[in-house]
Amino acid sequence: MTQASRRDVLGWLGGAALGGLLVGIGGVAAKPGEGLAAKRPLMEKAIPAAWIPRRLDAVECAPLAYAGYWRDGLGCCYGVFESIIGSMGRKHGAPYNQFPFTMMEVGKSGISEWGTICGALLGAASAFALFWGRKERDPMVTELFRWYEQTAFPIFDPGQNALGVAGTLPAHACGSVLCHISVSAWCYATGTDAASAQRQERCSRITADVAIKAIEILNAKVDNGFAPRLKSMSEEGCLPCHAKGKASPVLKGRMDCAPCHGGSVHNQDKFRNHP
Repeated sequence: MTQASRRDVLGWLGGAALGGLLVGIGGVAAKPGEGLAAKRPLMEKAIPAAWIPRRLDAVECAPLAYAGYWRDGLGCCYGVFESIIGSMGRKHGAPYNQFPFTMMEVGKSGISEWGTICGALLGAASAFALFWGRKERDPMVTELFRWYEQTAFPIFDPGQNALGVAGTLPAHACGSVLCHISVSAWCYATGTDAASAQRQERCSRITADVAIKAIEILNAKVDNGFAPRLKSMSEEGCLPCHAKGKASPVLKGRMDCAPCHGGSVHNQDKFRNHP
């Protein structure tokens, strides 16, 4: 190692140590399990961690999430995330208003059109992750995702402020957190084209619905009153055999099992005559 590179390394280490001191002075200690915003790469300039979760008014944020979906085609992930963190920025300034919000467009249509996790859920989980680490965040994410599985959407109605299609849209509980299933199941149940304006309007309204629920969970967490309530009966039925250390340990994840293994002619029937 050259003298210069050794000096650089020592400088980086010193900066990391100073960062720990400054964080303590700032009042928000960067301890294991905290949100990702409190953790910085070794080479990044050490500054106090100021990412403190703030209570929000879901009624105020829901129309912002809805409108965010339509803004420049940025979509559901951006809409939810900006309605939460952007609202904190509008009320409290830095650091919330310094986030590069448009990067959240990546979650649109199940992450770059792949139809995986619903982008609205990704936006909400990402907002949680700014403040809470895995141990505290996972129950919040699970509660939100389980609610999404079980709820008939859309609920939110923008009324005269509709940016796509005005009026009431049919609601349907899709049973899955996956964009592909959420959209396809709703389209099949309602006879709607997936490329239609009605489907886009449906997803923009779900963006508001997810923001409302996410803020409900966030506020409860801030108030030290959050307690997960929702469970999946099919998951509970599968875990005794398929969880880690069981007879057939092949299950990975927390999604409801029924949408993909519920006996439809289009998927595996694992709920009748199983094994």
